[in-house]
Parts: sequence; C-alpha cells; structure tokens
Amino acid sequence: MDSQNLSAQAPTASRDEAKNHPSRWTSAGVVHENAPHATHFTVVGNHLAQHEELSLTAIGLATHIQSLPAGSPVDIRSLARRFPEGTTRIAAALRELEAHGYLRRTRQRTAAGHVVTRTVSCNRPLGPTGGGTTPRRPRPEPEPPPRRRGTQQPPQRRREVQAPPQHRREAQDPAPRRREAHDPAPRRREPRRPAALPAVPQPAYATPDQVQTAIGILSGLRRTDTRLLISATDAEHLAPGVVTWLERDVTPDCIHRALTTLLPAEPLRRPAALLAHRLTAQLPPLPPFLPPRPTVPHPLQNCDTCDRAYRGPKPGACGGCATVAR
Repeated sequence: MDSQNLSAQAPTASRDEAKNHPSRWTSAGVVHENAPHATHFTVVGNHLAQHEELSLTAIGLATHIQSLPAGSPVDIRSLARRFPEGTTRIAAALRELEAHGYLRRTRQRTAAGHVVTRTVSCNRPLGPTGGGTTPRRPRPEPEPPPRRRGTQQPPQRRREVQAPPQHRREAQDPAPRRREAHDPAPRRREPRRPAALPAVPQPAYATPDQVQTAIGILSGLRRTDTRLLISATDAEHLAPGVVTWLERDVTPDCIHRALTTLLPAEPLRRPAALLAHRLTAQLPPLPPFLPPRPTVPHPLQNCDTCDRAYRGPKPGACGGCATVAR
C-alpha cells in the first residue's frame, strides 16, 4: 500500500467555466471566440467600431473602405453594385464619414480637362469628432485649507510695483498723450470677406461628363449677359445644382434660359449668389415614370421582283432587290 504506482494516468483537468463558456448563472451577453489572424486582416479602432454618432451603415462602409487596397473605386455606383443598399443610403453614409473626419473627398481637374473626385480614407482622424487625441481639461486649483476659529491670517503684503521710466515721464508730463488724443493715427481697415454662397441642390450621383456639361453651361452665361461672369470657384460650387437639373431631364438650353431671363436691371454685386438662388427656387419636379413602349414589328410583305417575303412598312422590293436596282 505504501508503494507508488508510476503507471497510473494523471487525473483529467476540469474545465474552467469562466474561461471556456459563460456560466448559466451569469447575465446573458456576447462571448468572443477569437482566433489569431496572420494574413488578410484589417486593424479597425474602437473609436470607429463603437462610434456613438455614426450609423451602422456608415461604420460598416468605413470598415469596408479601410480594408480595400489603394486605388480601388469607392464611388457611389461601385459601392451600390457591391452592397444591397441603394445609392441614397450609401451617399448618406459617405456624408456621415466625411463630417466626422473618416473620409475626405476633393475634386481635382486632370490634364485632359476632366473633373475627378479624389477620396482619402483616414483610419484615425484627429480632432474631437474623430478618434484622435482630445485636449486635456485643466486641473482644478486646490482649495485653500479651512480657517480655524479664533485664528487670524497674517495680512498679505502688497508689492509696490514701480512704473517704468517711460510711464513716469507720461505721468509727469501729460502733454504728449493729449496730442495723441487730438491727432490719432489712422487705423488700417481689414478687408471684408464675402459671405458664403447659398447652398444648391445636390444630385444623387454626378458623373464627370455631367459636371463638365454643368461647368460649360455656367461659363456660357456671360455670352448672354456680361454681368453673369463668375469665377472658377463659384462655378465649382454651382455645378452640383446644374447637375441636379440635368438629372431631371432638363436640357442645357432650358437651364441657360432659366438662369438668364428676367434679370434685375440694377448692377449685380454677386451674380453667383443670384444663380444659386435660382437653381434652388426654380428647381423643376422629378419627371414622371414612363414605361417603355412595346415595339411592334413591321408586317410581312412579298417582294415585287423575287416574290420573297420580307418585313417592311409598305409593299415593294426587298433589301437585296432594292440594292441591285440602285
């Protein structure tokens, strides 16, 4: 009985319920079953995955964009072909990411003259809206210790600050200050910055060809009225409003006529503001949906020359006989 059996098997280790699976007495919640990734993974911060203001569509779209390689198309149509969400929800999610600093979209003009949109994805935007560093709050100053009854605090000594020599002279001789009061130096007026232009309607999706057509319409307004000469920056701001009109089946001639007729007689201080107001106030409604018309084939006809059957609007010669006759 006192000998040790070395061939006996070791007892089976009991499972730790806290580490392997949740206890049935604990509250219901998520349990993570994590496996390490060596390749094909993307690091996403909790400031994006647990953002309190972004929608679930915007968080998922930002995660998908950060996982794509550089140079992948992330425009609205490409994302709509990839996901079941429509262009409206994807465009709204992109605007959310752009407002919180996770996305930057800038328009640039290529050497060929086309306007393209450059998209930059930020995995950690700086500032209070993103997941970057936030300014520290100043520490509150410590309160003085409470005074005991029957004790008096020693009076604080006031430091006498001596005025510099220049202030002493002015105090002795106030005549120079009186001269400055009667003859003040002229102040420089800072140039007034022009107010921001009114907002214009935004299209559902603007193609480069539509943007180029819109800029061409805006640049051609000065040929009708020279007061409608606008800068390139104003034309870039007004181009989405013109594209919205083009999406509603309005021809460029009608847009040109709507922006140039019944203009005020007095000089125009800001023609771009007037154009932005007209693009918003006179926006036409959406065109009605028209189902495609069914095509009716031509009836069968007999050729007068070869007596073969062919389809045509009226009787006569078939295509081969007509070619030989010519």
